[in-house]
Amino acid sequence: MFTRRWVGLVSSCVLVCSLLQSPQAAFATEVDQLIAEMDTISQTVSAQNEEVKQLEIDVTDREAKVAAIQEQVSKLKQEADQAAQNVQANRGDIDKIAQAKYRGTVLDPLTIAVSAENPQNAIDRMSYLGTLSKSTSEVVQSLQAESKKSADALDEANRMKAEAEFQLGDLKARLEKLNQEKQELDAQQIEIRDRVNQLSPEERQVWIAKNGPLDINLSDFVGAGTGASAAVDAALSKLGAPYGWGAIGPNEFDCSGLIYWAYQQMGKTLPRTSQAQMEGGTPVSKDQLQPGDVIGYYPGATHVGLYIGDGKIVHASDYGIPVQVVSVDSAPFYGARRY
Repeated sequence: MFTRRWVGLVSSCVLVCSLLQSPQAAFATEVDQLIAEMDTISQTVSAQNEEVKQLEIDVTDREAKVAAIQEQVSKLKQEADQAAQNVQANRGDIDKIAQAKYRGTVLDPLTIAVSAENPQNAIDRMSYLGTLSKSTSEVVQSLQAESKKSADALDEANRMKAEAEFQLGDLKARLEKLNQEKQELDAQQIEIRDRVNQLSPEERQVWIAKNGPLDINLSDFVGAGTGASAAVDAALSKLGAPYGWGAIGPNEFDCSGLIYWAYQQMGKTLPRTSQAQMEGGTPVSKDQLQPGDVIGYYPGATHVGLYIGDGKIVHASDYGIPVQVVSVDSAPFYGARRY
């Protein structure tokens, strides 16, 4: 009897406790699901943003290349025109020589010898004939050289023009693709921004803490001010700065923007996007990391952070989350580069 009462009492307590705890447990589960869903969307948006930024950089580079090609085409056309003018000038000299021969200025050696007033006069006239023949040969060679130069220059100009036109067509296609991607990306950014802004204070704290932010003693990581450590100092000076898609500071940053800005403060320009940052520099293994190394995360290096030492990185992760220090293992490791 006592046992039944005890069991009943325990069961009642368990039921009451479950009823009391279930709203909180349900809230925690709901928040976890919300954060997980938002995290997935945010990673997708960040990855697409990095791709779009790289495409923008490629478009800018292509525009500069096309402009340089067009400038070169103009220069080659000027050289071709000058060559054509030289050809015409040489043809004028040839015509003069031909006319001189026609008028009898140039005669055969026997005629010169017979008609000469004296031996010296014959020698002088023969010398003139040799000089005139040599001049004619040189003019002909010059004419041929200028003609070839003109033809080669025109061929090069036409080739460059065709290449420029092809690249312009490719550029337009890339621009069209970029505009479509930016429209989709803008819509996704608005979605994640709205969802983050609508979080309750409790939910916002869970969102901010999703990567496991760490409190550090700045004096343990700041102060060297030389080499790559200067980039670490710069990045850590922005702890608490807000996240902004495509932002490179000085007041807000995205992941690659923070690293780009930090290295600029020490006079070094790194590639702009996370993927490009993981393609530059010198590869570094995870067990050989040094302060200032750039670490890529997730497949395709869609996120980056700056290693500050002691197994920690500083990074700008997501909208609504300030620049933080987190563990180097806070996300799937992709690779590391040293600049």
